[in-house]
Amino acid sequence: MPYSLLLLSAISLGILSINFSIATENGNTGLNKKYKQKTVKILALGDSYTVGEGVDKDKSWPSMLAYKLDQRNILVEDLKIIARTGWTSSNLINAVLSSKLKQKYDIVTLLIGVNDQFQGLSQDSYASNFRNLLNKAIDFAGGNTKRVIVLSIPDYGVTPFGKRYGQSIVGKEIDNFNLINREISVSMGVQYVNVTEISRRALNEPTLIAQDGLHPSQEMYSQWVGLILPVVINSLNN
Repeated sequence: MPYSLLLLSAISLGILSINFSIATENGNTGLNKKYKQKTVKILALGDSYTVGEGVDKDKSWPSMLAYKLDQRNILVEDLKIIARTGWTSSNLINAVLSSKLKQKYDIVTLLIGVNDQFQGLSQDSYASNFRNLLNKAIDFAGGNTKRVIVLSIPDYGVTPFGKRYGQSIVGKEIDNFNLINREISVSMGVQYVNVTEISRRALNEPTLIAQDGLHPSQEMYSQWVGLILPVVINSLNN
């Protein structure tokens, strides 16, 4: 399958500046309120799902997350994305190492694995690579596991493109890979956000699929952000 369909042709490492603040009041996470300004740095690691293939760059979920934080007076002074179309967990490890990043980030996200599954790579190698990546993510977060957020792998088997490979087969394999990344995430004490169930709604909700017939639409990415945003805000309090 052409990678131009499975995950974006290339992505440049990006920096996005916007504004920040958080609070919890009487059990309310404060998602619709503004508070004293604070600045944060975010690092997003992944593949085309993190790039946001199929939508404009400002409609990728990391960019929309930054915008939502901006609405709450939260200044994201550095949003760095290391992701590319077709990347497996091994590709991402190599990219992280070659980037020679030394800066610490307030939030680090990790979403990787769909290409390991699609290319038929072993679950054992994925588990080893994922643990390696998660250790690096924790290091980028200054050792604070609560500042690291793992996203589950979406199920592309429900998309028009994915159905060619067998919807149920793809779904089961994605579940197996997510079982691996979830178990490792829990064992290492990081945050975990399940976006897979939202992705599966695309089976009956075509508006959740981009025009390429494979990737999430702006609407689906927006729904992901709805799950990620409160986790980010709670994480910033830890």
